[in-house]
Amino acid sequence: MADVLSQNEIDSLLSEMTSGRVDVDDVLSGKYAKGDVSNYDFRRPNRISKNQVRTLSSVHESFAEVFGYYLVSRLQTVVAITVTSVDQLFYSEFILSVSNPSCLYVFDIEGTDGSGILEVSPQLALTVVERLLGGSGESVPKSRTITPIEQAVVRGIIEHALYDLRSAWRSIADLNFQYQRLETEADFVQVAPSSEIVVVVSFDVNIGVHTFLMNLCFPTFALEEVLAKLNRQQITTTVGRQSPKRMRENMVVLNQQISKTHLPIIAELGKTSLTVGDLMSLNVGDVIKLKKRINQELEVIIAGKRKLAARPGTVDGKRAVRVTRPLSDDDLVEEDISYKDKEE
Repeated sequence: MADVLSQNEIDSLLSEMTSGRVDVDDVLSGKYAKGDVSNYDFRRPNRISKNQVRTLSSVHESFAEVFGYYLVSRLQTVVAITVTSVDQLFYSEFILSVSNPSCLYVFDIEGTDGSGILEVSPQLALTVVERLLGGSGESVPKSRTITPIEQAVVRGIIEHALYDLRSAWRSIADLNFQYQRLETEADFVQVAPSSEIVVVVSFDVNIGVHTFLMNLCFPTFALEEVLAKLNRQQITTTVGRQSPKRMRENMVVLNQQISKTHLPIIAELGKTSLTVGDLMSLNVGDVIKLKKRINQELEVIIAGKRKLAARPGTVDGKRAVRVTRPLSDDDLVEEDISYKDKEE
């Protein structure tokens, strides 16, 4: 991206060329070193500076982190979201880059006269739907227009994404992003004139082993007041380092999500081995001798891992186990666990 010239630098350059101290032919012929002269395209002026770009990148990295945590809890799989770029484009260029069909979620930027776009690839939307409805999401679905039922399933995820986006922007401006509508064709979305400069924030969304694209588009005219107030030094402390209050809030949310996670629990009464002949000759009333003795503890297996020692029993006529202690490292090495009565 080309450097942004301030008004003073432009005036100084024009003054030097007018006075004759700087010759245009010398510049074009390469007499000056590259470090002395930088290219600037006056047909595509940059509306935001490098510092503002860095600040916007930091804000959306915070959004990507929080929204990624939410997707982990909802999809029950590994999710990672990263910011890949923050670019300035003509709105017409952004529209031409959108795939067809696509999922373009238009949202109002309350407090301004503009609207933004959250572009989600159809493959990402369909993968989210499959995971939410109990599928594995191991294969990447083919790109197609999502159905009304799928739209209703994804809408809750999009509205939560806009809520997390508002929380991330709160460090620099009190903006509210309100969901408006879904469009599947870019030609029906007109949030800015074709020649207007827009800020496009691109993300890589990694779900399992697959990577999907997601983009945020903001018209610069809707953020002029906010961009004018951006100060890199002011934002660093709020975005790069979370406040203790925010960390406590995140911990509460994580604990709530984790507490709802279901884990399979198995109490193993014992093990034995039989030949195929013995198995085929079993009859009703036969007794199978296990390797575990009656005075030994049982192993409680949680999500496939040996975690607790317990004693068998009944509660209200139902089979149950009473946890006696967590398994130690020695227990995990030994095959059998000897039950030791506590000394009174």
